[in-house]
Amino acid sequence: MSQQQLGRGPSMSGATDPAPAPGAGSPPARFVGWLGSLGCAAAGYGVFQALFGVLPDSLGGEAAKWLVSGVSGIGTAVAAWLAAALLRVRAGAAGRTAPAAVRAASANSGPLPGMFAAAYETLVSEVTVVDDPVRGRLTGWSHSLGEGSASPPTALSTAYGLHMMLDLGVPDGRLSTGDLVETLWRLRLPDGGWSARTQGSEARPEVTALVLGALARAGSSGDRVAAEVAGCTARFTRASDPAGRDATHVVTTVLRGLLRAAPRAPVLPELCETLVDGALDDERREHLRCWAYRLQPPYGPPSALHTAQAVVALDRAARVLGETAAARAARQDGVRWLLACPEARHDTCPDVTNLREEVRRPRTDDPARHEVLNVRHFTASWLVRALTTPGAREVVLADGLQARWRERLDGAFATVWAGQTDGIWSWDRGDGTELRRPMWMTYQGLSAMRTHAVWMYQPDG
Repeated sequence: MSQQQLGRGPSMSGATDPAPAPGAGSPPARFVGWLGSLGCAAAGYGVFQALFGVLPDSLGGEAAKWLVSGVSGIGTAVAAWLAAALLRVRAGAAGRTAPAAVRAASANSGPLPGMFAAAYETLVSEVTVVDDPVRGRLTGWSHSLGEGSASPPTALSTAYGLHMMLDLGVPDGRLSTGDLVETLWRLRLPDGGWSARTQGSEARPEVTALVLGALARAGSSGDRVAAEVAGCTARFTRASDPAGRDATHVVTTVLRGLLRAAPRAPVLPELCETLVDGALDDERREHLRCWAYRLQPPYGPPSALHTAQAVVALDRAARVLGETAAARAARQDGVRWLLACPEARHDTCPDVTNLREEVRRPRTDDPARHEVLNVRHFTASWLVRALTTPGAREVVLADGLQARWRERLDGAFATVWAGQTDGIWSWDRGDGTELRRPMWMTYQGLSAMRTHAVWMYQPDG
């Protein structure tokens, strides 16, 4: 959307509508003005002479002709004087009217357009194209930028890349979103669904839901998506995946993905209820409810990351499905909990610290062994997204927490901004080795930046 469509500034063409000439108007107005320019006396005399010449002598004698003609002439003179005076007053008022204030367009834009453009250039230059002998041509991204063609595209990173292409608008034809969509379908596992690179050949609901959300957003076939949604929900039960159903990260990821791919799926209210029931009371923050990394005991310590993920998922569900009173109360408590951080600085406080967690599942082929998925979280980006949800705004306005909200949001945003270089985010391993640039982190960073920019936009600067 252009700046003119947003109402941010005037058109760059510089063209302006010409101002109307003073006194310009309809033909009757121009005639009256012309008549007035002859002089009031002249106009009255002209009417007097015209009437005196055409009135019949039978009207009542010479005196009557003089009286009628004289009164008409005087009346015309007065009317012409008044009309001319009115036009002069109107023209003067129009000339004194101040023009509408229009802010001049500036050639110096803010940092976001350049950052988004740089991110797009990097993503296009780092895309990998591989001719797989079984699956065919694959176009997408591996886990991290910079891994090169030796690492083929993965379903997870390509789904994140497709989301980013849609967010950035795909300004040229160097990269086709259609190729990315076809690649995701070709990466589908033989029995349906998708998994992460380290999860093996068994589909996992969090990856499947994320891929389906990207495919649905890109306009993929509804029937194909619906068939995969059915398989995903059938596999995501407490009996078949207890570890996933107990993990806040997994439940919120599935909920967000299916809200995009299948907003009327019967499992969605059930997942919302699971999330609400998994909230815990935190006595250190005014006994407000929040979330930890687990939804069942042992929950683990209260977590700003998982609380933000739950707030985002429940807020999105509320917009699509509506919400129960219990879900609304838990979601609003989550927002208040995020705003209750006791630290003085919010760009370095523990609430914005990046986290890691493991999702451990028994392997179906060997239950004595476990499949371990290491998940890394860009915490500050989730805080930005949670604090800019429509539901968070309602809480802030109702409770009068605008100042506190701005402090927390500014701190989280500063952390997000500081983590990028030319629109690409890097994960610090913490051991002094080279930084990695995972696709998921850049997606979350760009998403937070875009959400913050839209939320904070003010037409008047």
